[in-house]
Formats: sequence, structure tokens, C-alpha cells
Amino acid sequence: MASTPDRTTEAAGDEPGAYRWYVLGLLTLTSAFSVADRLVFGILVEDIKAEFALSDFELGLLGGAAFSLIYVLAGFPAARLADRSVRKNIVAGAISFWSLMTAACGLATGFWTLFAARTGVGVGEGCSGPSSQSLVADFFVRGELAKAMGFLTIGASMGTAGGLIIGGQLAEMFNWRWAFVLMGLPGLLLGGVIYLTVREPLRGRYAPAGTDMAQLPLGRTIMSLVTNRVFMGLALGWAVQIMIGYALAFWMAAVMLRQFPISTGDVGLYLGFTFFLGGIPGPILGGYLTQWLCGRDERWRAWLPGVVSLGCVVPLALSLTSSGFGAFLGWFGVAYAIYVASQAGIMSGIQAAVEPASRGFAVAIALFFNNLVGQALGLAVIGAVSDTLAPTQGQSALALALFGVCLVSGLLSLAIFAWTAAQMGPSGYLARMRGG
Repeated sequence: MASTPDRTTEAAGDEPGAYRWYVLGLLTLTSAFSVADRLVFGILVEDIKAEFALSDFELGLLGGAAFSLIYVLAGFPAARLADRSVRKNIVAGAISFWSLMTAACGLATGFWTLFAARTGVGVGEGCSGPSSQSLVADFFVRGELAKAMGFLTIGASMGTAGGLIIGGQLAEMFNWRWAFVLMGLPGLLLGGVIYLTVREPLRGRYAPAGTDMAQLPLGRTIMSLVTNRVFMGLALGWAVQIMIGYALAFWMAAVMLRQFPISTGDVGLYLGFTFFLGGIPGPILGGYLTQWLCGRDERWRAWLPGVVSLGCVVPLALSLTSSGFGAFLGWFGVAYAIYVASQAGIMSGIQAAVEPASRGFAVAIALFFNNLVGQALGLAVIGAVSDTLAPTQGQSALALALFGVCLVSGLLSLAIFAWTAAQMGPSGYLARMRGG
């Protein structure tokens, strides 16, 4: 078993105020860089498609499978390692590695070299999440943890918008290759700052007295989770539902470029700001709405994500069928804000449905399904359907494929979440929630 960090390294973390918020700021930036480097590919797909003569299915593989397959494999050992090693070093090393691999995407000579570089990005990003969340939990007391985690998740919206805006501008000023290089290099600086300035806090220092911090045997942990119907329902529903989120983040830029006479830089700028405007208030309002509804019936933790998953498809249809650029962006912003409002119910439901000793690994399993189904499968299916429709639908094929997959995802996730809500009874799920 790894040794516990010396308490002399904890002093700054115990100081109230600035230092812990400084660390949270660095970790939020790390999250933003992670999503930006992952999704900048979306604003560059048309230029890459033209240079390498790729199909939409191949682009879907590069955007999804190349990243997600290794991401989910790296996530499990990284989650176990985060519970026994120096977490700030893991985060610093992870961001440095994926930043180099993002820059390496700009050196690709074809499909397979680009696939390999995207795989490297997945390795690095798969290692950072568990350690980052674990660090936050040891810098903030229990009563402040939800607030701190809320700030940490804002990084995802910042990264989605930043990847589109900055990547689009760089591609227009230089080319898609330099966009990858210049997006990747700043992460090396952030990795160095984290390594040199973040002090490793004492693990579990804010846990209640008497809490058993030992890891459960892996086999027992897995068995307890896969036999938990509420957890599995939430995890699988989330995986199907998040197909919508990845579809919007990856394919909408290409849809705009094919439907409107607009430059790559302008698409990145306008679409990025729309993601930002919808992605910031959506999760906050969704959190308050979830809390208010769950005060009346805890099953809203599943009902609300189901309703929202299908509800966001309506404004998405209005967006994709709009002939005006302003209406396209406006309805898309509404669709995205509705979609992200579901996340509070899903994430809090997962935490409440499992035992405290299994929560970290439960998140790893949920993210495994998210990336395998939502990103790897979802993006490839959209690309394949687009290729099939292209001979008859032309430039509209991608929009039709995106909407069709999102509609099916909304219907399936509504059914899964409704089934999950039916599993939430006072003798099991709710009793466990009241206990902690």
C-alpha cells in the first residue's frame, strides 16, 4: 500500500480562502483544456475530410472510437491509482501527455496516423478525471463540496466553447494542422504549473470520523454495482442520453458549414458562444429544479432526465430545419440548455444509489458506458447514416442523420429512465439516500 503524504505537505491546503480556490481554478482549467482538446476536432472535420478524402463514417471513428476506446480502458486503472498515489502528479502528467498528443494530431499524414494521435489524447484524458475530483474532495469540506464540484464542471462548458472558438480562429488564420499544434501546447505549461505549485492534501481528511478508507476488493465492488438496478438504470440511461450531447458537440459545426455559406472561423465563433450561453445556465437551473422536484418525489432524479432527453429534440428539430442563421443558432442554444439541465439528476442519483466505498468506481463504470455508447458508437452511427443518405439527400444528409440518432436516443433514454424510476422504492433506494 502506498504511503500517506506527510502532513507538512498539507499546510497550505488547510489555510482558508485563496489557496484552495487557486487549486480549484487550476483543476477547472484542466477540465476545460480536456474538453477543448477532445472536441476541437469537430470544428476541423471539414478541412480534414477534404485533405484526406475521408467519409463521414471515418470522421466519426476519429472523433469517437479513436478517443473513447482507450479513454474508457485507461479510466479504470486511473481510478484505482488515484486512491493510492500522488494525485497532483497524475493530473500534471496526464495533461502534459494529452497536450503533446493533441499537437501530434497536426502532424498526421492520413487516417491511421491521426487515429493513433487521437488514441494518445484518450490515454491522457482518461487518467485525469478521477484524480481531479479526488483532489477537490480533499480541499473542500463536505458542506462546500457540491459548490466546488459545480465550479469544476463549468470547465466542460468552457472547453466546448473554447475548442470551437479558438480552434476555428486558428484554422482560419493558419490551417487545421496548426490549430491542433497551437491548441495542444499551452497544456504543457498548465501541467508544469500544477506539478510545481499544487500541494498534495491529506487523503480523506474531511471524511466523517470512523470512515473506512480502505478500498473494497475489486470483484466485490463490481458485483455490488452490476446487481444494483437503480445504478445500472441511471448509468445505461445516461450512456444512451449522452449520444445527444456528443452529437451536438462534434457534428453541429460540420452541419453549419454544409448548410450555410460561412467560414470555419465564424462557425467556431458563433457556435462556441452558443454552447457557452446554453451550457452555463442550463446545469445551474437544472440543479435547482432537480432539488425542488426531489423534495416532492425522489423519482424525479430519473423522471427529469428522461423528459429532458426527449424534450430537447423539439428545439433541435427547429434548429436543423431553420433557413435563417440566427434562428438556427437560437433554437440550438435552447436545445443545448435543455439537454444539460438533466445532468444534476443523473449524477446525484448515481451517488445516492451506491455505497460510499463504491462511488468512485461507480463513476468509472458510468463513464465507461458513456464513452463507449455515447461517443464511440453514437458518432460513428451518425457518420454511417450520413454516408448512406448522401446520394439522395446531398448536403442535408448529415443534419438528417444527426436528428434521427438524437430522436432515437431521446426515446430510448426516456424508456430507460422511466424503468429506473420504477425501481426506486422506500425499502431500498430512498432508504439508502436518507442514510447518506
